Amino acid sequence: MRNATISRTTRETDISVTVALDGTGAYAVQTGIGFLDHMLEQLARHSLIDITVKATGDTHIDFHHTAEDVGIALGQALKKALGDMTGITRYADCHLAMDEALTRCALDVSGRPFLVWDVDFPRDKVGDFDTELFEEFFRAFAMNAGITLHVANLAGSNCHHIAETCFKAVARALRKAIEPDPRQAGRVPSTKGQLGG
Repeated sequence: MRNATISRTTRETDISVTVALDGTGAYAVQTGIGFLDHMLEQLARHSLIDITVKATGDTHIDFHHTAEDVGIALGQALKKALGDMTGITRYADCHLAMDEALTRCALDVSGRPFLVWDVDFPRDKVGDFDTELFEEFFRAFAMNAGITLHVANLAGSNCHHIAETCFKAVARALRKAIEPDPRQAGRVPSTKGQLGG
């Protein structure tokens, strides 16, 4: 079973994350940040990864530490659940539309972390959540999951829609990339014979 649990405690946050990669998209998310919860629920539902997140943080200061540290823990859980990545599809992409917003995601589950973030928000906040924290979340996630992640918003004027297309596009691409490829038959999808090393 491709499951993993990560617990991470610092002076700023206390986080527990569990993932089941071959799930149904079930979720139980509690970060203390309503909009982040909503986005993580979208990530679970559209990736079909079961995700449980329980986080407390210094949100009386701002949401930065909690958003970033949830990204770290979720990335670590994904990497742990993937193991040596034998038999996965590895590469995937998605164009995701939501009303006026359109976002493209392409990713490589490579073991080599990188983020290219080409997303501009017309406002600084969605509700009380700073839009600059979406990049912080995805950078933390990509670096700790060991994935190369490109996210580009191609159209959009509503910040909620732009953010949601980012999370849903990543979810749909991730779903495809981590699926077993029956033609790989237990091989690591790399001529090196391993990923990330």
